[in-house]
Amino acid sequence: MAIKFQYNKTSLNDMGKQLKVRQNALPTLKNKESALRLEVRKAKAKSMQLINDLDASLKRYDYLAALWNEFDPGLISIADVDLVTVKVAGVKTPELKDIHYEIHDFNAFAKPAWYADGVSILKELSRLGIESEVYKEKSRILDFQRKKTTQKVNLYEKVQIPGYQEAIRKIKRFMEDEENLSKASSKIVKSRHEAEEEAQL
Repeated sequence: MAIKFQYNKTSLNDMGKQLKVRQNALPTLKNKESALRLEVRKAKAKSMQLINDLDASLKRYDYLAALWNEFDPGLISIADVDLVTVKVAGVKTPELKDIHYEIHDFNAFAKPAWYADGVSILKELSRLGIESEVYKEKSRILDFQRKKTTQKVNLYEKVQIPGYQEAIRKIKRFMEDEENLSKASSKIVKSRHEAEEEAQL
């Protein structure tokens, strides 16, 4: 990305302002990048932990496998999932607030005694599954923002800051050369003038 500038004081001041903005923003961006990297790691770890908990719970209820054939799958369903938006390192991410279940009435005398336990087991398993998905989405959003922040850090650090510094150097060098040329030409004019005056005497 070539930085456009002109060889004058206005452009020099503008380049200086642009450079200062980027130099001031860079530490904040770097802090945000490392905070996001940490949060991505946390969210991925939490998602994996919830998946492992789900697997462990499924194994724990393996002994009930034969009984699930008797269970009415239409007995419980998820009516709604409440998500809230939480800011993590300045990024909006989802967080599970609540799961609303629809439990249909059943005759406790006609159905097996473990039906009530079956409902709470399904609630627990579904909560683990949904929460792990929410954390997976959270880590995806955070990782996307981290990549964008890394790109911005690289752009500032490797392209724009050196570019503005180089532009400022070129403008200053040009202005110094102009000043030196101006002084030299005025000296030449002065010495010619003095030589002409001496010649006239």
